[in-house]
Amino acid sequence: MGLLTNRLCLVLLLIMVVYVGVTTTEAKEDPELRQCKHQCRHQRQFDESQKLGCERSCEEYIEEKERIRKWREQRDELGRDETDNNPYVFQEEQFRTHFSTQQGSLRVLPKFTQRSQLFKGIQNFRVLLFQANPHTFILPNHWDADAIFFVAQGRGTVSLVFTDRRESFSIEQGHVMVIPAGVTAYLINEDNDEKLVLAKLVNPVSNPGKFVTFFGPGGRNPESFFNAFSPEVLEAAFKTSSARLERIFSQQREGVIIRASEEQIRALTHKEGSHSVFGSKSSKDFSPVHLLRQRPTASNEFGKLFEIDISDNKVLQDLGIGVSFANISQGSMNTPFYNSRATKVAIVLNGKGQFEMACPHVSKSDHHHHQHRNPHHDSGRSQQGEERETPIHYEKISSELRPGTVFVVPPGHPFVTIASQNNNLEVICFEINAENNQKFPLAGQKNILRNIESEAKELAFATSADEVDSVFENQDEFFFFRGPRQWRQRGVAVV
Repeated sequence: MGLLTNRLCLVLLLIMVVYVGVTTTEAKEDPELRQCKHQCRHQRQFDESQKLGCERSCEEYIEEKERIRKWREQRDELGRDETDNNPYVFQEEQFRTHFSTQQGSLRVLPKFTQRSQLFKGIQNFRVLLFQANPHTFILPNHWDADAIFFVAQGRGTVSLVFTDRRESFSIEQGHVMVIPAGVTAYLINEDNDEKLVLAKLVNPVSNPGKFVTFFGPGGRNPESFFNAFSPEVLEAAFKTSSARLERIFSQQREGVIIRASEEQIRALTHKEGSHSVFGSKSSKDFSPVHLLRQRPTASNEFGKLFEIDISDNKVLQDLGIGVSFANISQGSMNTPFYNSRATKVAIVLNGKGQFEMACPHVSKSDHHHHQHRNPHHDSGRSQQGEERETPIHYEKISSELRPGTVFVVPPGHPFVTIASQNNNLEVICFEINAENNQKFPLAGQKNILRNIESEAKELAFATSADEVDSVFENQDEFFFFRGPRQWRQRGVAVV
């Protein structure tokens, strides 16, 4: 009897320990997450797999909410006005250092989906800013990503290394160039005085949203990937003693970007002709394109728009990336317009201004931040998971623009950018999924609303077609106009 009692006490003790442990764990768990998971487990129409998926959605929702909370704390520490912060705009201080030396740096913007799940469609892309001091050399390296860059400032030489040749190209401000994944490249800033500045869009090919830089030539800093191999493997591969290999792969300690002498710069910038072999891409495929020497798509006293026609560029066409450059004159603006298919990732290079966009995905209650919806508290979904009818509302997304600001415009979203009264606004744009994309202007010449039939206008606006036409046909400029302040300062009468 005593033994049975002792065993019963032991079992009860174990149950209490487990219960206390579970209770303690649950107490540490976010109450909202606990409630969400509880509702997942009690969804009768869900099988076990669906319940687990539902719980993972709960965890993702809480993680996203926590990321936004931390981001808001950082924002508040910076003392920024809330209207400057929304999921579509990133300021320069949000870039993180990928590598840095006394001679230059490479900074990268965090993954778009760290800000919001609205960016799932472009979650694989990253934005980078690179700069190198005059007379510098960037060590040969390759990435597990395709890189498209725009030369924002300076001039230099890029060399691409293939199994059968080396191709070197001069680059200068305005050039666009693609370096494909896996191709070893090195770069020289040959200018005596000016920094070389590149704005890059990177598309990883292996790990979504993540890329790695691989250095073969190198040593301790940057570390050469050859140092990861066994000495006996390297000896056999190079038919060289390990002592000699150790000397080769241990000398470099100055970093990725190093100073070069004038003699070295002259030698490195001397272009040698190279010929492609059958079956390989030709020099023309990789040659930089001077974007600013293209015929402007739109041009007047209020601004200029330069674009690369990707149908004429095989490499960009294969990547589905368009590149454009807008120079908006001080006090001016571009027409409100939207892209049919492309997501625009824009980087402000020079000047200041304003960005506005109509967005159906955020509301004032979100404080201009899109969050995951709790799957059981989403007013737009029924218990069966079907979307309900909800009133359509468009919130104004707005932000100040300054050098280093990045803003994202999804397809179908009308937006406008306005230059400040004191400076031109220069913006480089990478357009993702650009193949067959069309721009649809909403004001000025060629605005699509002009082509709607009179009866359709009367039905849509509940007023006469003449009154509608008096508005949509009043602006006679194409694409670039006087900005709001400039327009009013000229005393133009409001019709």
